[in-house]
Amino acid sequence: MSSEMATAPAGGGGGGSASATHPRFSGRSLQRWELALVVVLAGTLVFGAAESPVFLTTPTIFYTGLNIGLIAIMALPLTMIVVTGEIDLSVAAMLGLSCTVFGYAFGHGIDVYLAMLIALAVGVVGGALNGFLITRLGLPSIAVTIGTLTMFRGIAEVILGQNEVTGFPNSLLVVAPIGGTQMAWTFAIFLVLAVIYGVILHWSPIGRSIYAIGLNKETAFFSGIRVTRIKFCLYVISGAICAMVGVLYALQNNAARYDAGTGLELNVVAVVLFGGVSIFGGRGTIIGVVLSVLVVGCFDEVLTLINVSQEEQNIVFGVLLLISVLVPNGADGYHRLRRRLQRGRTGVAAPTAAPP
Repeated sequence: MSSEMATAPAGGGGGGSASATHPRFSGRSLQRWELALVVVLAGTLVFGAAESPVFLTTPTIFYTGLNIGLIAIMALPLTMIVVTGEIDLSVAAMLGLSCTVFGYAFGHGIDVYLAMLIALAVGVVGGALNGFLITRLGLPSIAVTIGTLTMFRGIAEVILGQNEVTGFPNSLLVVAPIGGTQMAWTFAIFLVLAVIYGVILHWSPIGRSIYAIGLNKETAFFSGIRVTRIKFCLYVISGAICAMVGVLYALQNNAARYDAGTGLELNVVAVVLFGGVSIFGGRGTIIGVVLSVLVVGCFDEVLTLINVSQEEQNIVFGVLLLISVLVPNGADGYHRLRRRLQRGRTGVAAPTAAPP
């Protein structure tokens, strides 16, 4: 993935700077993986139109956005976390827990807006827990978030059990398209957030710091970047966004259950990695993730229209997840392996930053 080099700002506590890969939306940055996603998207649209006469109709466009919208929103905070070289596998479990808390509070007579705030607070606390364990205690993010995934699901089941809360105000339900358009509310929210995330990640000092952390967190730290604080904040924001998605899930389905969003974490990870975000950190663009959302959403709708079973769709998306890890991350993996071999032969530490 092509990128430009930028200087990471000092974040306090010391001077200096760190060189950070900082992709911008230039022609060069779209020549590789993002351009490949454009080609795949075009091919998916052509294939879908050829296989189903209703694929490009307005109802299908609406349902495509409705089906992918929640996953797409959760992919944005996860993108920033992965760029720093970490992971959050508890995103869908946080969706389920916040959906449960929202439904439980509403079902016990609490005002619907106050119930929303309570659910968001739960998301902030859950994200802060992940951030504390990872940044303050130094535990591996994959182990921590697998643990909190299980814990969040367990708490949600204790709260609601097999019960289901329904009857949310009709004025708040997001099952209809935005007036005068065929765009789903959740997809519109995703587009707005994508612009915000794009500006922060690609055109702000915070974004440069995030890339610097992903390339080499030790170098970033000694350059004055507050590595721990930034990672912690990213996990808190991720928890809050996933909690918002939990509320949207309840309003979209007019139902709150403890198992809401079960299994969606792999879809979210697949969308992020298929968008060209390096699993090793330091690389990735929001536009790549947006294109990935469009490809996955359209492809999923095509498979549904041509009557591909859910089991077969799971196989397809499992293959997609493997491709998303192997192809865009292959170069990073090759360079890291080569550096390890060089260290083994010479006994001299090679630079740890990924090549531009």
